[in-house]
Amino acid sequence: MNLFDTVSDDIKKAMLAKDKIRLEALRGVKKEFLEAKTAKGAAADFTDESAVKILQRMVKQRKDSASIYMEQNRPELAEKELAEVAVLEDYLPKQMTSEELEKAIKEIISQTGASSPKDMGKVMGIATKSLAGKTEGRLISETVKRLLAE
Repeated sequence: MNLFDTVSDDIKKAMLAKDKIRLEALRGVKKEFLEAKTAKGAAADFTDESAVKILQRMVKQRKDSASIYMEQNRPELAEKELAEVAVLEDYLPKQMTSEELEKAIKEIISQTGASSPKDMGKVMGIATKSLAGKTEGRLISETVKRLLAE
């Protein structure tokens, strides 16, 4: 079963369980999936890769919103956003630990022969493709910068 079908089934389960936060989050996910499927110039088939990218974007948006709400002293709104993040993260692949990320980037650096921060673009191109969905782009960038500066 692909991610789209899984989310659709989980919406039904959330309705039966009367889990409002989960239901709201999953309806938002399904809406985004449907928009991506029907967008002008969209691919004929909606892959799990596309779905993961959408989920990652939604998680990032929710985290950003939560931090803004905390800055504006609105913890009740931040809690709602973070609760939705928890629901969305259930559908993402397991995220890499910092040790796993560092090991993978060191491997990419040795493959490309990168030796200085000038080679960051070369390393980032390969790293973002190979590690997509496994960790955040910001963490990849920070780790590459740190390792190339050593």
